[in-house]
Amino acid sequence: MYNVNERTSKVLMAQELYWDAIYEIALALKASRPGENLDEASLNDIFQWTIALPNFADEPELANDEILSAIYQEWFEENNPV
Repeated sequence: MYNVNERTSKVLMAQELYWDAIYEIALALKASRPGENLDEASLNDIFQWTIALPNFADEPELANDEILSAIYQEWFEENNPV
């Protein structure tokens, strides 16, 4: 697992994010939305939060359920290590 500390958070928020950067998007969401209850998050929520990231640089219309589910899964696993 990856520990998202303040320095890591700044690095993640500085790099441009595209839909294929699933893990990096998950870490950026974790850093920007600490304490978010993922049990109540929908794929639409994940989509809205992702495109609202200040460093998100991809085209929103390229998103699909597979990408959004993968982002959710990575974020969930970061919040709930085994």
